[in-house]
Amino acid sequence: MIIYPAIDLRGGLVVRLQQGDPTRQTTYSADPVQTARRWLDAGADWLHVVNLDGAFQAANDTLAILARLAGLGVHIQFGGGIRSLEDAARALDLGATRVVFGTAIVQNPDLVAEFVARWGAERLTVALDARGGKVAIHGWQAESNWTPADLGSALAERGAIHALYTDVSRDGELQGVNVAATVALAEATGLQVIASGGVASLEDVRALRAGGQVAGAILGKALYEGRIDLAEAIRLAREPEG
Repeated sequence: MIIYPAIDLRGGLVVRLQQGDPTRQTTYSADPVQTARRWLDAGADWLHVVNLDGAFQAANDTLAILARLAGLGVHIQFGGGIRSLEDAARALDLGATRVVFGTAIVQNPDLVAEFVARWGAERLTVALDARGGKVAIHGWQAESNWTPADLGSALAERGAIHALYTDVSRDGELQGVNVAATVALAEATGLQVIASGGVASLEDVRALRAGGQVAGAILGKALYEGRIDLAEAIRLAREPEG
C-alpha cells in the first residue's frame, strides 16, 4: 500500500479545507517545495498534489509549482482543474506522474478511453469522491447522479486502473477513514483504490492495510497537525501481509 502525503495548493500556499469548503481553510505553509522536502525526507515516494484554485476555476500559478516539485525527483499524482486532455498533457509535460480526472469524466466517461490510448492507464487516476452516496463534482460543490461503484465500473470498462475515493463528509474532520466503503468500492469495480478523507491516525492506516484491497492512502490534515508520523505510516503500509 502506498502512502501519499497531500500538498493542497491555493494561492501558492499549502492549505487544507474541511469537506472541500473554501471558507473553511487552514494554511500550513507558504513554501510548497520546503513542505515536499519534509515529506521526502520522511521516506515518501509519492506526493498527492491538488490545485484547489483549478478546482474552483480561479486563476493560479500552480503549474509552475508542479514543475518545481517534479524537479525534486518524486512521483506526483496531480489533480484539480484537469478538465480536458490538453490540461492533462500540460500537467504530464511539467512532471506529473499521474493526473487525476474528476468532474470531466463524470460529464464524459469516454475521456478515459481517449486518455489511456494516448498515455496509458498507469498515468491516470479517476476520482470517485462521494457525498451522500453520489459522486461529487465541481470541487465537491455539487453531486452527480452516479454512485461511485457504477461510475468506477464504467470507467474500468474504458481502461481505468487507479481510482481515488474520498468520503467528502469525513475530509478534514479527523474522524477516521471510511474503510468499509473503500474496500467495497475496490471489490465492486476491480480498481486499485486509494483511500482519502478522514485518515486520522496510524490505526486508520493499519485498518486500510488489513483490508487487503486498498492500494493506497492519502494523508492530509492528520499529517499537518502532527497526529501521524509519516515515516511510521509508510513502514506500516509496506508491511507484508500476514
